Amino acid sequence: MRRRWPICLGAAMLLFGIPTASAEEKLIGDVNADGQCSTADVRLLSEYLLTSENGTLPDYATADLNEDAVLDARDLTLLKRMLLNQSPAWILEPKGTIHSGYATYYSGGYEGGCAMLDPVSKDYWITAMNLADYNTAQLAGAYLEVTGELGSIHVLVTDLLPEGAKGDLDLYVDAFPLIAPAEKGKVPVTWRIIPLDSAENAPMCYKYKDGSTQYWCAVQVRNHRYPIAKLEYLNQSGEFIELPRRNYNYFEAEAGLGKGPFTFRITDIYGQVVMDDEIPFTPNEIQEGQAQFPK
Repeated sequence: MRRRWPICLGAAMLLFGIPTASAEEKLIGDVNADGQCSTADVRLLSEYLLTSENGTLPDYATADLNEDAVLDARDLTLLKRMLLNQSPAWILEPKGTIHSGYATYYSGGYEGGCAMLDPVSKDYWITAMNLADYNTAQLAGAYLEVTGELGSIHVLVTDLLPEGAKGDLDLYVDAFPLIAPAEKGKVPVTWRIIPLDSAENAPMCYKYKDGSTQYWCAVQVRNHRYPIAKLEYLNQSGEFIELPRRNYNYFEAEAGLGKGPFTFRITDIYGQVVMDDEIPFTPNEIQEGQAQFPK
């Protein structure tokens, strides 16, 4: 849908990834008028373009990225491009990005999956994911909406599909027939990351790997609304230190974190950041925090 508005902004600077402002200091791309350009603006503009003529935006001028006095898909594309160009390296993609690949099926993943999320609740359908998208456990525990010829299902990423190409998934054997006839064995699918339903009214949790002590520690984040891009802890000097991620879905501190309690700063793949304070060191149990990513 194309919508025409009387707009005049310096779009030329935008094309080079430089934020610009009008005489009223309005930031180009700040569609929701919160003072920053983020994935929230992408989502709002996308929703606006799909609504009826009665839809509104806080400031139409900031959304007309190509300065043609029309709000349409071209402005949305430019906004996504600008955001990705300016985003920190840990931002993976705008929310709702559609991926394509092929789906097969297997009978594993509820126990012993590479994401080390045992015990995985049988309330979830599960899937293994190709190495490229799994990306050193970045999408471990991601919740996906997978769509095939028979419809869509929601699945939890619990395992690896080492031989798969980018976009490929290996669904649990009982889940595959819900998106395609089982006799086909391998079918084209699309998928996108969606919010984890169990995170709707519950905070993130932390699990310390067996063998963790104050001198060596590996910690895993669970029940996160969106996949985790980065985990940091606050050291005794008041500095946040990033913990390296391992392919087995733990963040590892080779020199340990101390005796606790800990303050963690967690960043998701959309650049959203939350902090969790006073997290006890409890190697023998999963520890519930207080924080959760916004929608």
